[in-house]
Amino acid sequence: MSVDHYENFPVASVLCPPALRPAVAAIYHFARTADDLADEGDASTAERVQALHDYRADLAAVVAGQAPSSRWPHVYGPLAREMHRLQPPLLHDLLDAFEQDLTPPRYRDRAHLLDYCRRSANPVGRLLLGLYGVGDAVSLRQSDAICSALQLINFWQDFSRDGPNGRLYVPQSDLDHHGVTADGVLACQDGPAARALIADLCAWARELMLEGAPLALTLPGRAGWELRLVVQGGLLILDKIEARHHDSLLHRPALRVWDVPRLLWRALTMRAAP
Repeated sequence: MSVDHYENFPVASVLCPPALRPAVAAIYHFARTADDLADEGDASTAERVQALHDYRADLAAVVAGQAPSSRWPHVYGPLAREMHRLQPPLLHDLLDAFEQDLTPPRYRDRAHLLDYCRRSANPVGRLLLGLYGVGDAVSLRQSDAICSALQLINFWQDFSRDGPNGRLYVPQSDLDHHGVTADGVLACQDGPAARALIADLCAWARELMLEGAPLALTLPGRAGWELRLVVQGGLLILDKIEARHHDSLLHRPALRVWDVPRLLWRALTMRAAP
């Protein structure tokens, strides 16, 4: 299944076993719709808050085995059919993150930002692992590292989109360390200090991704192969940022069709780090 948004997350791809595709698609449409309620269109903040409140009420109804409202049948019909496979607290965590997006804070330090990733990204990995029957502590920790890394990479990829919308995900401690101002990042002001900041942030995301990458080599079958592509896709975005000398305040890197052979080769030759 292709998606019509720009994020680099594969959804219910050909590598996903057919028996799991309805559940994967249900998770995707739940998260995608909630994200759109928080971020798309011309609604006021108060209207978005109310919409997410109603959306959460429908989730609670489905979890309780009750009928949801008729507002989002494309979400809660499929989700109700797959709820026996899912973990409701993780779905609520996602909604917590989308609500936070309505009035995004300035993040104090990296731990503060990772707490956001814990709710905005990590639940997706844990939900997918649950579908594959994987729940050991090591795999969950590695999944969290991959998902947090993907979220961070998306931030460092999207400066030119987030800045005009007043969204800043760079921790204040990193800004202070490099002598860069929040207003400068929001205005996408390029320069040596800003590029050094982005290089440092990308190194952090790469370290997290490599910490979680062994999970792609231990998951069996199609799950492992799809996760290899996810990991390598994230690393390739970081490579693209580095190749342009960390100018992502000016230029948004993206994966293109001609990157597919390189991604496939990287996935095929992926090995555990020494």
